[in-house]
Amino acid sequence: MVTRNVRLWPDAVLSQVCAAVDVHDLSTGALIDDLFDTMYAANGRGLAAPQIGALKRVFVVDVTWKEGPRDPRVFVNPDVLSTSEAIIDMDEQCLSIPDLPMPVSRPDRVQLRWTNRDGQTETAWFDGMLARCIQHEFDHLNGTVIFDHQTPDARTELEAAYVS
Repeated sequence: MVTRNVRLWPDAVLSQVCAAVDVHDLSTGALIDDLFDTMYAANGRGLAAPQIGALKRVFVVDVTWKEGPRDPRVFVNPDVLSTSEAIIDMDEQCLSIPDLPMPVSRPDRVQLRWTNRDGQTETAWFDGMLARCIQHEFDHLNGTVIFDHQTPDARTELEAAYVS
């Protein structure tokens, strides 16, 4: 088991766009393992590669493990193909901005295309908490954090609360 340090905002790596990866590269498999080990150790439901300092388009999620059996999912080089028109407002938390939940508006459904750990391309619709978590982690691959979803005034207040 390898756990890595989770990068905390305002670490510059969290604001950068990640590069595509080769799923067949052995380092990608090791990165995926480290992401899961780190996510579970940090008590999270999702973790993206830049959160552990790797600027690669990889994230992992498991939204059920706290209440039931594990359902680990790996997304390599994901692309959002479509989202629903219905928007849901909900508080989100982030391992890179600990102990500061904040409201984020997101589509309630998302269609994604990605490469799985075995190198196969998949496409699927996701809804509920899984859709929210996927969108949150996908944001990290594009250098976006939950502060970026706030109005300027709300962001100023939340950032002040975070640093104090």
